[in-house]
Amino acid sequence: MATDGQILRLAQWLSPAYPVGAFAYSHGLEAAVASGAVGDGTALQDWLADILRFGAGRSDTIFLKAAHEARPEDLPRIDALARAFQPSAERRTETTAQGAAFAQVTSAVWPGDLPAFAYPVALGRAARLHDLPLGLTARMYLQAFVSNLVSAGIRLIPIGQTEGQRVLTALQPLCEEVAEVALTETLDDLAGTTFLADIASMTHETQYSRLFRT
Repeated sequence: MATDGQILRLAQWLSPAYPVGAFAYSHGLEAAVASGAVGDGTALQDWLADILRFGAGRSDTIFLKAAHEARPEDLPRIDALARAFQPSAERRTETTAQGAAFAQVTSAVWPGDLPAFAYPVALGRAARLHDLPLGLTARMYLQAFVSNLVSAGIRLIPIGQTEGQRVLTALQPLCEEVAEVALTETLDDLAGTTFLADIASMTHETQYSRLFRT
């Protein structure tokens, strides 16, 4: 069982108040809304469910697990693979910029050697250094990931705050399911089949008017 201190440490790291800049990224959702692919709460829930099951939700959890379990000398290889796995320039920026910010702030508050890895790799390594449980870290990471995208959906579609919370609540069991499965997998199991979301992130690079960096 995780201790109260471990839970609170992860809650702090994955809070919107932790300055990694998560609010600036929509993971391609802005382009999906602009194209009409996502236009209400139901469509948002379906879009995010696919990302959790078949996209970055699953793959990020695999990278997080690999970093948590890795020897220090293996971390650069895992980080390089996490960067290479991004389907667009903006998605690469999304993971590297947040990872660098997370490493900088975490190292400043809790002095230690945490390189500027891709975000899930940096989080997995930090959790290992701070003796935080892998399962809890993965579940809370996915919850924070989807929470940020629901928040983006509230602003973009737009839907109300209450509807956004309904979407988030509906996705919570899936966060647990995806974490449970991904934590049994290795880097050899990596795959990504959220092609519409990947194309949306590419389209967003040339979108004329936008609120988000991705």
